Formats: sequence, structure tokens, C-alpha cells
Amino acid sequence: MAGHLIRRLHQQSTQVFVQRTQAAGFDLTPVQFAALDAIAAQPGTDQARVAEMIAYDRATIGGVIDRLVQKGWVHRVVSERDRRAREVSLTDEGQRVRTAVLPVVQDLQKDILDTLGDEERALFLALARKAVRQ
Repeated sequence: MAGHLIRRLHQQSTQVFVQRTQAAGFDLTPVQFAALDAIAAQPGTDQARVAEMIAYDRATIGGVIDRLVQKGWVHRVVSERDRRAREVSLTDEGQRVRTAVLPVVQDLQKDILDTLGDEERALFLALARKAVRQ
């Protein structure tokens, strides 16, 4: 079944991510990296927008951001436009970590689908993009 295979591939992907980033000396989950990357792309954006950008649950993005704040990688402030919103930006250390881990993350992408040849990998990615858009 598709759902079962997708879940297994997600588990394998997460395992590869954690192993490779830890081996490189980073304490970072895939969701934390996605949040760092989204914040880097739109500094000063609010937490809800970060959740939207990474397709993550708005109710739990606060916990992800909490951990990034605790690590000293993200700065969070109450929005002046909407007191209910929290705006986030990378700290200098957060930018340094993102810059340092980015090549590791880019490199490990090949390992996630290492059993596929180049043409198979391209086809898989095209089909996955198509399925995700729906």
C-alpha cells in the first residue's frame, strides 16, 4: 500500500538525516532544519507562516521554534502588527549553523534514494512532486 511505503521511506529518510547530521556534529532534526531554512528565506516572518512554508502543524510549530530559541539559533519577538503573532529570525549563530549544515543536508539527499539509479531518482522525484501538489 502506498501509505505504508511512504511511511517507511519517511522513516528511512529521517534516519539518514539524523545519522549524517550527527556524524557532522549537529544536533538537529529534519523539522528543525526545515524551520531554520524557511526562517532564513523569510526573516521576520511569523511562526504560523513558517509552519505553512514547511507543511507542518501550526499547533506544534511553537515547540519546534522553542527548541531553536533554546539552542540560541532563533530569535522570537511579539509582532508589532499583530500582538498574537510571534515573529522569528535567525541569530548569527543560527545562520552559522544553517550555513554549515546545508552542504551535509544537500549531500545526504542522494543517500535517501541510494538504491535508485539517476533516471529512476529523477522519475521518483517528479512523481512525488506531482502527488504532493494535489
